[in-house]
Amino acid sequence: MKAIEIMMEEHRNIKIALEILRKYSLKLLKGEEVNLQNFYKIIDFIRNYADKHHHGKEEKMLFNKMVDELGAPAEKLVKFGMLVEHDLGRLYIKDLEEALESLKKGKEDAKLDIIANAIGYCNLLKRHIDKEDGVVYKFAEKNLSKDTLEKLEAECEEFEKEAEKEEIQNKYLKLIEKLNID
Repeated sequence: MKAIEIMMEEHRNIKIALEILRKYSLKLLKGEEVNLQNFYKIIDFIRNYADKHHHGKEEKMLFNKMVDELGAPAEKLVKFGMLVEHDLGRLYIKDLEEALESLKKGKEDAKLDIIANAIGYCNLLKRHIDKEDGVVYKFAEKNLSKDTLEKLEAECEEFEKEAEKEEIQNKYLKLIEKLNID
């Protein structure tokens, strides 16, 4: 299934960004030189690639179809699992950005909040991705009707065409490639 395959590929890209975020957090912990702008670049990746682009497809397309067609089991899985975790991830990133701003203002103890929020986000997303790849997507593929899966394919294809105009994939894949070297 192409839409699900695309989402799983995006998960692999997000995991690369998570490893980069861990790497920067470790450098900060060790007192090594860290370009704080790289943290902001990862935040940009997370907000625009992982959240807006990837989670956008899940939230606007896949999850809604699951809840509409599959009822209570899907509703519990989506509304009380996946969407809660998406929101928690957004909170970690907001708090990470606030901690970076505090550090720029000279608050040395903000390093603790940077590391805590970065690692909290990484741990949350790794588990979240594993659940989606191993449970949610399989549940959807197995239980959604053929017609619904075809609609999902068409919507995802249209979504990707719009994203191509903005070069979302290209821009953010180049970004993580560059950050992985820095």
